[in-house]
Amino acid sequence: MDQQRIALVIQYQGTHFQGWQRQPNQRTVQQEIETAIATVQTRHGASLTPVTLHAAGRTDTGVHAAAQVAHFDAPSHIPAYRWATILNNRLSEDVLIRSSAAVPDPWHARFSAQWRRYRYTLYTDPRPNLFVRPFSWHYYHHPLDEQLIQSALEQLLGYHHLSAFQRSGTSRPHAWVDVQFVSCQRQDPFIHIEVQASGFLYGMMRLLVGLLVQVGNGERSLEEFRDIWVQERREVVKYAAPAQGLCLLRVGYPEFPFDQAVWFDTFPKFVVG
Repeated sequence: MDQQRIALVIQYQGTHFQGWQRQPNQRTVQQEIETAIATVQTRHGASLTPVTLHAAGRTDTGVHAAAQVAHFDAPSHIPAYRWATILNNRLSEDVLIRSSAAVPDPWHARFSAQWRRYRYTLYTDPRPNLFVRPFSWHYYHHPLDEQLIQSALEQLLGYHHLSAFQRSGTSRPHAWVDVQFVSCQRQDPFIHIEVQASGFLYGMMRLLVGLLVQVGNGERSLEEFRDIWVQERREVVKYAAPAQGLCLLRVGYPEFPFDQAVWFDTFPKFVVG
């Protein structure tokens, strides 16, 4: 049976997932979507060959995604654009396919990507808020200077070895990262930290935010921050920011079959007060 490659733009609330990657006896985003695809193929009499969903990046337990991108190969008798609706009818409420489209065979969700962008959200009001809690780090213990955080971030622009922000257990052969864009903006009572890079090391964004908060609250100077990452002092980077504040915003490709409205800016910012 003829095959076609299907690309998906995926959103998920990571709260109740053990990350993206399939794991035995764990609920993961990859497993949930692959199971849904398999039920469709079985219903249409297709081969029972296991489906593999390839993603642009593997988010950790509790991390969200506003426009994760993945692809799989499927029989061509189902039009590519219909896969989004078909899968959404089989998926739980905390994962959604924004759109689906056919892509050429060489196209790959991971290897064709030129960049990924993440946003980390901190909520700084001392009063807790139930509605922002699933999507932010409630940090109110000390005032944070967003200008200091921005200055620290700007040190990272360019091609650098960032092993200070890499958790153990990775299979990646090196820690070189091309950081293309950084931003720290305050929209009271929120602080939004965004980083765009060619790729992200295992645990990089959460370890980075943990250290940036120490800069923002005055615990560490800009000079200390630079020394830690330049000298690759991983043992000093002890604190990872909580997972719920992190979201994979979007992924960039030289050729992408989706309208910008589908994937570019789909994670809303809270406005309180």
